[in-house]
Amino acid sequence: MQSESSEQVRSVVAAADTRGKHRISAELKRLEQETRFLEEELELLDKMEKASAACKEMLSNVETGPDPLLPVTHGPTNPSWDRWFEGAQDASSCKCWIL
Repeated sequence: MQSESSEQVRSVVAAADTRGKHRISAELKRLEQETRFLEEELELLDKMEKASAACKEMLSNVETGPDPLLPVTHGPTNPSWDRWFEGAQDASSCKCWIL
């Protein structure tokens, strides 16, 4: 009777061990896949040029061209607006309290 129970325990342990091996194998495959992915990413980073050189090139391109969202004007579109930004021409004729 003792031998029968020990054989049952061994079969249960062997079945549990098989599932454990499967989990370990699956985890190992996942880690290998992640390792390959990281190695490929490192190879891509090695092939890229330095970030500072790319930033300098982009900065020079941005600075040389006009802003496409701003209209190009060569003077005030409405000369009467200039009086609001130039300040008083003659301090004695200025009737404002701030100046």
